[in-house]
Amino acid sequence: MPLRNRVTPLGELVAHPGRGLVYGNRGCLHDEAGRIRRRWATRRWIACRLEFKDWHRAPLMQPGKFTELFFLDEATAFAAGHRPCALCRRGDYERFLAQLGAPGADAVDARLHAERLTRREGRIDELPDGAFVLHDGEPHLVLGQELLRWTPAGYDGRLPRPGGAAPVITAPSFLEVLAAGWEGAVPLLHRSASP
Repeated sequence: MPLRNRVTPLGELVAHPGRGLVYGNRGCLHDEAGRIRRRWATRRWIACRLEFKDWHRAPLMQPGKFTELFFLDEATAFAAGHRPCALCRRGDYERFLAQLGAPGADAVDARLHAERLTRREGRIDELPDGAFVLHDGEPHLVLGQELLRWTPAGYDGRLPRPGGAAPVITAPSFLEVLAAGWEGAVPLLHRSASP
């Protein structure tokens, strides 16, 4: 049975058998039985490589340890509010902070946490590739002239990018980084985003 540790662009935790391309955490969210009991335990929400220095922890969701989370890709992790890890993605972390003019992890994490708690409207035609919006109540990735519907298994369904405003899921700091042309150590987009 799949664990409830797959993250949607809205930051929600769902059960799904796939693990995606990005790993991360936001503290210990589960109880001793592995049930999710809270949305976050810290403001330090990070996105990591799936593999680093042959580290492996099994089983997942051990009592008292951080809750291992999985994202379809980095665009999903950004939309959910997770920044690059300072340990396994040091170069990405330093570039991310530099692009935002943040002096360190505490400053950027406080900024990102405040942004996570506020939903905004934005013009779809002005958003960078890799951003997420709500369209017909579901998360959609902005890519070129299209919107791609997000699912835990990959992007499924394409439609022309509409004009006008929509609820923007991806927070302003992440939009700024995406607009600058982000390329990190983990895949920005899942292979299902390719035509």
